[in-house]
Amino acid sequence: MLRNLRLLRDEKGISQQALADAIGLSQPSVNKYENHNIEPDIETLRRLADYFDTSVDFIIGHTDVRRKIEETSPHDLNEAEAALIGDFRALSPAQKSCILTTVRTFLNK
Repeated sequence: MLRNLRLLRDEKGISQQALADAIGLSQPSVNKYENHNIEPDIETLRRLADYFDTSVDFIIGHTDVRRKIEETSPHDLNEAEAALIGDFRALSPAQKSCILTTVRTFLNK
């Protein structure tokens, strides 16, 4: 069962049929994924995650983090830098945009 599929669908205000049409499934398949412990293949999971702009891990209930997992690069961070990044991730998109604008202003970019 996809633990968060119904939650995402309800939040978006769409029916099982509308979701099925949007990603190329049948309505009975969506129903089974939500209610009957039948699991979709990987490609279907990817389409669902793309449609809802989230991760497969969130859809299956493996994490409470709703955002897509972004590509990262390794950095050696001290404690203050790691805390700053954690705080930044908790901001809304608009707040993040303001912070980035401020940083670019200080850097004259």
